[in-house]
Amino acid sequence: MQSGISASQELHTAFNTLVSSENQRGLLCTITKESLTPLTVLSPATSSFSNDLSLLAPHLQPNVALYIILRRYPSSESAPFVAVTYVPDSAPVRQKMLFASTRLTLVRELGIERFRETIFATTKEELTPQGFEKHDKHNKLEAPLTEEEQTLGDVKRKEAEEGRGMNERRSHVSSGVSMPITDDALQVLRELAGEGGSDLIQLKINIATETMELASSTSTPISSLSSTIPSSEPRYSFYRYTHTYNGTTSSPILFIYTCPSGSKIKERMLYAASSRSAIQIAEAEAGLKIEKKIEASSPDEISEESIDGDLHPKVEVKKAFERPKRPGRK
Repeated sequence: MQSGISASQELHTAFNTLVSSENQRGLLCTITKESLTPLTVLSPATSSFSNDLSLLAPHLQPNVALYIILRRYPSSESAPFVAVTYVPDSAPVRQKMLFASTRLTLVRELGIERFRETIFATTKEELTPQGFEKHDKHNKLEAPLTEEEQTLGDVKRKEAEEGRGMNERRSHVSSGVSMPITDDALQVLRELAGEGGSDLIQLKINIATETMELASSTSTPISSLSSTIPSSEPRYSFYRYTHTYNGTTSSPILFIYTCPSGSKIKERMLYAASSRSAIQIAEAEAGLKIEKKIEASSPDEISEESIDGDLHPKVEVKKAFERPKRPGRK
């Protein structure tokens, strides 16, 4: 889901001015002709971040996506900025996907070491003092985007974060949206790879913290698979399908991504953008060998018959051409 878009020279210049100008609270950016470009400077800045959030209100439209860079912490700190990707529900679908797939490019090109965190917002309310307060309750530690980016930031800031004891592992995925996964979720995936434990592992995304978590770990027969996967919210499911076909028994691992049509737009975007990350983590860190990837809008679309058809497609045998027999001959 990488977009190929890069930051313009105008944006670099505007951001450098923001970095050096204490009287500027933030910078609004957009995508113009395949480039990240500056829109508006938020100023003047006061001593209160919460009060200055009112500067945003006139620029937040219900159907236009926007990147927002805000100076939230003192400039004396190494990472004073937060990067907000504002993608309202009513924005055009192409715009939603373009802004979601370019959000990491923005902070990488401007300098990952300058950003304390990134925020994905879909409503104006999330960008009010109350919204930030709610967000902070879910983020007690700094959360760099990936382990690679965290390392880059650490080197540039000359800060070591060893011993922080975060109960997350970062994926090493360069495409799509990289998403951390909790240790307990990774552990059950490893058990599945070792042919132990349960045969159905379901992962969910904690939208507030943008972290993959364990939703459930169960032993589920194929006949109950569709009813075990929820029909009201998206899921990443890893299923060991033990079955016999043409006298041969096998247990392939299936990756099933379900995203019901009634899911919230933010859920749909995060799950769609992070599915590759889920697969990479399962294969690279848990040691799973995924035989088949299945995507469905509803769990009802998944059945033993449909899975068998995917795993063992019928080969049409074409009969050789037969020369017509001469009249009168048998």
